[in-house]
Amino acid sequence: MSARVVVACGSGVATSQTVASKVNRLLKKDGIDAEVEAVNLKSVDRYLKGAAAYITIVREKGKTYDLPVIDGIAFLTGAGQQVQYKKLLEAIDAYNKAQKG
Repeated sequence: MSARVVVACGSGVATSQTVASKVNRLLKKDGIDAEVEAVNLKSVDRYLKGAAAYITIVREKGKTYDLPVIDGIAFLTGAGQQVQYKKLLEAIDAYNKAQKG
């Protein structure tokens, strides 16, 4: 089973789809088996269960998650993208190792 990455923005349409698409291309180019899903912020909690990482476009004050949270703005602007992509790869790797037991 491939790792699942959740991307969320306010509506789950434009911005999250753009970031999900870019992340998908990067992962495919690097031969990483992962499924990237764009969702809206209102329903994000339901999608995070069992996910390897969460890429967020919106800053949620005071909210914490029990999985790695990646800054999605970096994938939109390109600024800091390599750092965030490396965090994502580490999260997927850790997830895959945990699944193998």
